Amino acid sequence: MVFQEFHVPRASPWKFAGITPRLWVHPLLTPPAMTFREMVQLIREDWRTHDRDWTRPGFRAVAVHRFGNWRMGVEPKLVRAPFSVAYRALFRAVRNVYGIELPYTAKVGRRVVFEHQHGIIIHGQAHIGDECVIRHQVTLGNRYLGHAADAPRLGRGVNVGAGAKILGAVNIGDGAAIGANAVVLTDVAAGASAVGIPARVIPASAAAAAPQQLRPAAGADGAASVRGNSAA
Repeated sequence: MVFQEFHVPRASPWKFAGITPRLWVHPLLTPPAMTFREMVQLIREDWRTHDRDWTRPGFRAVAVHRFGNWRMGVEPKLVRAPFSVAYRALFRAVRNVYGIELPYTAKVGRRVVFEHQHGIIIHGQAHIGDECVIRHQVTLGNRYLGHAADAPRLGRGVNVGAGAKILGAVNIGDGAAIGANAVVLTDVAAGASAVGIPARVIPASAAAAAPQQLRPAAGADGAASVRGNSAA
């Protein structure tokens, strides 16, 4: 087991109590613990990804998620307790005020954007790859009550339109596009598009020539960025 010391000022009450908080990377932790510096670096990157606007609900949701991951590596549990209390309060605030339910157990990659708020529910075992875009009214959840642990896995750069539902243990390939209000129940290959209820998969070759309305629509402001189309 590899330990990394969490440096505490000499005047800290933890020192007087003989407690030395430590962070470590443990292969059995889900999700893996991260160091404080790694958390700060990720949050700074998330801030830049969300147009350097710290007031955006999506950024705040992801920042709270990063904090929830970091605090799981704080030991002993007595020292972790106040961080856990803070995390639970922040998680509930983001869920109740912004309508973004993103538990710390979900795996979220780098530069993930929650474009809009409200009605976003992410399963605790879901996996969201790097540079994905999630919009309002999106659900990543399980399909059957008897398989509560089943959750979607999104690859890199997946573009999820508003109102889309991705249910069950399905895999969404890199660069796939999920149309607005689509209900995805099967795997989607890399670069393909999924539209309709239930969603039908359009292969990458056909998707390139498909009408624009079959792909996640542009946002009301028509803005475009490195994140791809901003579907409303």
